[in-house]
Amino acid sequence: MSSADLGDAGLLHHRREGPAGGPALFLGPALGTSTAVWDGVAPGLAATHRVVRWDLPGHGGSSTALIGPGADVGDLARLVLRLADSLGVRGFSYAGVSLGGAVGMWLAAHHPDRVDRLAVVCASADFGGPEPWRERAAVVRREGMEPVAAGAAGRWFTPGFEAPGPLADLRAADPRGYAAACDALAGYDLRTELKKIAAPTLVVAGRADPVTPPAHARELADAVPGASLVEIAGASHLAPVERPEAVLAALRGHFAPPAPGGAAIRREVLGDAYVDRAEARTDAFTARFQDLVTRYAWGEVWGDPTLTRRERSLITLTALVARGHLDELALHVRAARRGGLTPDEIGAALLQTAVYCGVPAANSAFAVAQRVLAEPTAQAE
Repeated sequence: MSSADLGDAGLLHHRREGPAGGPALFLGPALGTSTAVWDGVAPGLAATHRVVRWDLPGHGGSSTALIGPGADVGDLARLVLRLADSLGVRGFSYAGVSLGGAVGMWLAAHHPDRVDRLAVVCASADFGGPEPWRERAAVVRREGMEPVAAGAAGRWFTPGFEAPGPLADLRAADPRGYAAACDALAGYDLRTELKKIAAPTLVVAGRADPVTPPAHARELADAVPGASLVEIAGASHLAPVERPEAVLAALRGHFAPPAPGGAAIRREVLGDAYVDRAEARTDAFTARFQDLVTRYAWGEVWGDPTLTRRERSLITLTALVARGHLDELALHVRAARRGGLTPDEIGAALLQTAVYCGVPAANSAFAVAQRVLAEPTAQAE
């Protein structure tokens, strides 16, 4: 699923991608950028996660009115929590670049019950003190975005790298929203609170970043309990734009959902009684095949969170009808009931097979399903 959501006037503009039932992962942008800063990374993360990218106030599609002069990073973090609440998301993973990373660290330190995993990309616990940001805010309020945009490429990218999209987003930002975000950075210093971050944390640094150099990343990794550090060669401050493959690889490894083992999934879907009988029949001749089925079919395929268990049950039923595997069909009708499918839903799936697999195949399938659904255990489930 991929969608752009302009949202309510009181919400940050955001984009949603990935399976609706996947674990939530929020992606925060850098100052002056939009959700597009994650274009090279988000689709890869959306294979396993419900990805939500958001825009800073006055950037991209977010209203400038969401924050005002004197705002702080906590104000931005509370807007993210409001967005999560509006989407029905309680706990989520979070990755942010630069200012977006600062928002993530603030959230993890002040709302540890909301952030389950954290990645901080090209960010710092202190962005150089208040004065440079107060001066930049004053310049932007007085002269608009062009003075800032003129030198942005040198701050964001290594020499010779060209990415016109982020520079266009910077020039299109509302000076009032940009200046308010500068105010937030002026008042930001999380150095004494990093020890409160309990979420497993990955720190990612661009080795050629002049804004938040690797030394800043090492300080973060040393201060956040248990944090890991990855430095990316050939990347400056907007590493997700300049080296998206490397950033994606680092984030995938950090956010990969802990999949239950194939044996556990097999028991959840088919039930203990069936698996116990299958294991009791296993001998030296069949052991390697049973191991293959457990690791590949149940661990790799059924363990993939892209589809829900209900969706996988429906697909499996139709595939078994198409191939005429009626004994396996009976097993998976029972599994479908265990997984919450109703007899009407199972019947609708089998009716679909009459159109695409043929009436004789569906006739046999209905007979098997009717017998299974009449079993006392199926009725009880």
